[in-house]
Amino acid sequence: MTSADVPARGFWNRPATWKVFLLIAGYLVFYLAAGWLLGLAFGDHVNKDNVLADPPSILVALLLPVAVGAAALLVFTGRLGWLRPVFGPQPVRGRGWMWIGPVLVVAAIIGHAGATDWKAWSGGQIAMIFVLGLFIGLAEELATRGLAVKMLRDAGHGERFAAIVSSLLFALMHTVNLLSGMKLATVATTVVYTFGFGMCMYLAMRVTGTIWAAIVLHAVTDPTTFLSTGGLDKAVNTGGAGWTALAASATIALIAFGVLAAFLTRGDAAPTTAPMGRSASSR
Repeated sequence: MTSADVPARGFWNRPATWKVFLLIAGYLVFYLAAGWLLGLAFGDHVNKDNVLADPPSILVALLLPVAVGAAALLVFTGRLGWLRPVFGPQPVRGRGWMWIGPVLVVAAIIGHAGATDWKAWSGGQIAMIFVLGLFIGLAEELATRGLAVKMLRDAGHGERFAAIVSSLLFALMHTVNLLSGMKLATVATTVVYTFGFGMCMYLAMRVTGTIWAAIVLHAVTDPTTFLSTGGLDKAVNTGGAGWTALAASATIALIAFGVLAAFLTRGDAAPTTAPMGRSASSR
C-alpha cells in the first residue's frame, strides 16, 4: 500500500450513509468515461443501429466498458481490505421465505432461454453476450449488493434499510440509459423491474449466505433476457404462451415480490469494521 492509499482507506472506512451514494456516483462516472474513451478509440467497430449485431460491436460498446468498471471495483475493494467481508460469508442469516426471490429469477431465466430463437444468433454473438453477462453480474452486484450493503451495515442501518437503499441505487443506475437515447418510458420500466430484481438478488445473497449466488444469477439473467428479447433493456412481452408466458409471469411476479420483500425483510448485522465477536441477528 502506498502512502497515498492511507488517507483514502481511512476515508472509506469511516462509516457514513452518504458515502454509499458517492461510491455509486463515482462508479457510474468512471464507467461512462471508460465507455466514451473506448468509443473514441474503437468506435468504428460499433454497429450504431444494433450494438448486438456482431461480436466486435458487443465487445467495444458493451463488454469492455463494464469489464473495466468491474476491474476498477475489484481493485478498489482490495485496496480497502474489503474483499473478505464482501465476498465471504454473510454476517446475517436469511429466512426460508427469501428463497422465493431467487426461485422466481431462475424461472424467468428458464423462460427466456426457452423463448430464445437460438438460430437467429451466431455462436460468436452468444459467447460474447454471456461473457458480457458475467462482467455485468460481477460489477453491478459488487457495487450494490457488495459494497453498498456493507457500507450501509457499517453505518448502523438494519437489513430492511440496506436492502431497499441498495436496490433503489441499483435501479437508479439504469437511468444512465437516457444518455444513450433510450426512450423515457423504457427507462422507467427498466427502473421498476431492476428495483424488484435488486431485492431478489439481495434475498439470494441473504438466503445462500454469499454474494456469489447473486453474481451468478445476475450473470445469467442479462444474457438470456437480451437473447430472448433481441435487444438491451427491452420490455418483457406480457402476452404469448409457453416459454414467453413463463418468462413474463416470473418477471412480473419477481417485481411484485421484490416490493413485498421490502416490507418483510428484517434483521441486523454487525458492522464488518467492528471488532469480531459482536453478534448478528435476523428475523
